[in-house]
Amino acid sequence: MNFTRWSARLPGITGTQRRAAARLDLATVTDRRPDGTVPAARAEQLTDETAPVPAVDELPAREVLDRVPALVALVHGPDHRIAYVNDAYTAAFGVRPLGGPAREALPELHELGLLPLLDQVLRSGRPRTLKSRKAPDGRSYTFTCTPVAEPKNDARDGRGVLVFATDVTDHADAAERLRASERRQRETAVTLQRSLLPQVLEQPDDLRIAATYQPGGTEAAVGGDWYDVITLGGGRTALVIGDVMGRGVRAAAVMGQLRTAVRAYARMDLPPHEILQLLDGLAADIDANQIATCVYAVHDPNEGRLVYASAGHLPILVRDENGTVLRADEPTGPPLGTGGWVHASGSVPLGPGSTAVLYTDGLVERRDEDLDEGIAALERALAGATGSPQVVCDRLVRSAGVQADHDDDVAVLVLQHPARTGPDGELFRNAALELLGGVEAAPRARAFASGVLASWRFPPDLHDLGVLAASELVANSLQHGTPPMRLRLRRTDRRLIVEVTDGDDHLPRRRRADPGDESGRGIAIIATIATNWGARRTPGGGKAVWCEFTLPGAADRRGPR
Repeated sequence: MNFTRWSARLPGITGTQRRAAARLDLATVTDRRPDGTVPAARAEQLTDETAPVPAVDELPAREVLDRVPALVALVHGPDHRIAYVNDAYTAAFGVRPLGGPAREALPELHELGLLPLLDQVLRSGRPRTLKSRKAPDGRSYTFTCTPVAEPKNDARDGRGVLVFATDVTDHADAAERLRASERRQRETAVTLQRSLLPQVLEQPDDLRIAATYQPGGTEAAVGGDWYDVITLGGGRTALVIGDVMGRGVRAAAVMGQLRTAVRAYARMDLPPHEILQLLDGLAADIDANQIATCVYAVHDPNEGRLVYASAGHLPILVRDENGTVLRADEPTGPPLGTGGWVHASGSVPLGPGSTAVLYTDGLVERRDEDLDEGIAALERALAGATGSPQVVCDRLVRSAGVQADHDDDVAVLVLQHPARTGPDGELFRNAALELLGGVEAAPRARAFASGVLASWRFPPDLHDLGVLAASELVANSLQHGTPPMRLRLRRTDRRLIVEVTDGDDHLPRRRRADPGDESGRGIAIIATIATNWGARRTPGGGKAVWCEFTLPGAADRRGPR
């Protein structure tokens, strides 16, 4: 007789048992011996495999919940009265009285802020999850609250919430260790970054300068933004700002190397495009996989312009004394480290009363808008920004919405060329003489220098040193240079500058003259009597040789400007 058909007639046989009977019937048909018997080993196997397997809906829920290692609690009604807690919950938080409201009977859920979540689950009828909360027992749990419903009776509201808490302490501890490691790495990078930036900005005689650096938020690794101010001598000042692509300690380290190289190259007093040409080759040698943008600019108070070169960097913005903002767009070459490009220099007016801003992309670049829109917004902010360079700097950062959690580094460098009038203007004077003729130009230069320095009311010793310096520089130019020649005297509130230009581009150098030599002592004399001296090639050919003398009391005027 077929066992499956026979079992189907029995009223107490379940579906699971009938399926097992079918497997048993099929096995006995295929495995029977010719005499109708079944091998003993096979019979034992069939007994194990065909044992009835209870369905999920046949398992006692209470017994299952009592044994699971997770924490389980069941609450009912709007005040979440306790209907059930399993053994794991009791082991974690102690015995909880059934029937009590959760706010009083389950204080741990109240401390974790879980009661509002239970209210949401009751109202919406949808499950909610609260991830990785540290409970009073010191362990971390992820709580899942699921709505349950039973028929109402006189004693209990049918609406309830099943609270299921999984112990995620190991995962939470691992995540916290990872976050702590990331914080330490970021702090290291920020410390390195700040240590590589100028601790105190140089303050030139003719400019007032301020800068700010804001690292990215806690979720962003620090980048390679940098800035610098370099006094070149002779009243000229170099200003640089750049941004190394990438983040972390590596970007900060590359930035430090580039900044050091810029300061070294600046001492050569080369035109801005030649400085970038040198940096381009160096950047490729430092790391061929990292590039950097950079602007290098030079301010000469005698020219009233800012001469600059850009390697893929954002344009300089200049606000004139009338509030009109000019964007210096050209020329711009590719970033440093790409190679194969000849950079060029451009210029933008920077007369008295003007303010210039150099910045990195973190100030103007946003994910949800075009870069030109950010630059245009910065132009509008600069047009209305007045006050000291530090005030302007802070206003621009605020107008751009830069907060502590900003997702990118921000560097801003603001320089002003003040319009000086009254007594302050008397401290900044210029005088120039075209050197025409032959040997008679030397006595004319001495007489001119003597009269100008006397009118500037310099003390006798400084007057005599200035006249001697002018005489030696003019004599050197007459002997080794070519026309046109010019003597220029300039005084600031800190120093006297004597400069001579001519049409020959051969730069003088200091050398030791032998006792029998009739020449070679001019530059040695200048180096001995002057505070500082130097020489540079001028645009279009020719050179300028200069020296400077520190004025008495200049150290007292080196405070904030």
